[in-house]
Amino acid sequence: MTPYPSFRHSAGFGKRIEYWIIGLMLKEGMDVYVPLVDDHAVDAIVKRKDGSIAQVQIKARSRTVKAGAAARFSAIPHSEVLKDYWFVFYSEGLNQIWIMSSEEFDREAVRNKSGKNAGLRSIWFNGRRKNKITSVAEDYCKPQWTKYLATSFERIASDDTRAEP
Repeated sequence: MTPYPSFRHSAGFGKRIEYWIIGLMLKEGMDVYVPLVDDHAVDAIVKRKDGSIAQVQIKARSRTVKAGAAARFSAIPHSEVLKDYWFVFYSEGLNQIWIMSSEEFDREAVRNKSGKNAGLRSIWFNGRRKNKITSVAEDYCKPQWTKYLATSFERIASDDTRAEP
């Protein structure tokens, strides 16, 4: 038996990662609520200590994606900047998490100009290069995106909309 049956793994991957990310938030002591439906691109709601809330959209890429696409997130609807709205991006292949406020995402993401995803947003956190030791091509986080890399969810919990320089 293969470790990841293709359809079953891919069909539930996004939901499994949503719950994993929410579990990480809970481990940090955050109050996290999960909507029963995802009609408004909100996967989690965080109640902050000051009583304000943050809405969180979680996006994930599996390690089974094609080479060079480990952290490519496409066809994301986001037509306006929203207060207290956050994106959490996770790449299983890179084992990295990026956190962006709505404003940061609006500024940094590319708006697709044509095709079936015209008007939707895309962001590509990774590049591809040859490992100097092994000579094997591998994905890596591009330097301009390191300011959004996260090891905690403090930015969301504290409403810190400033990414590190």
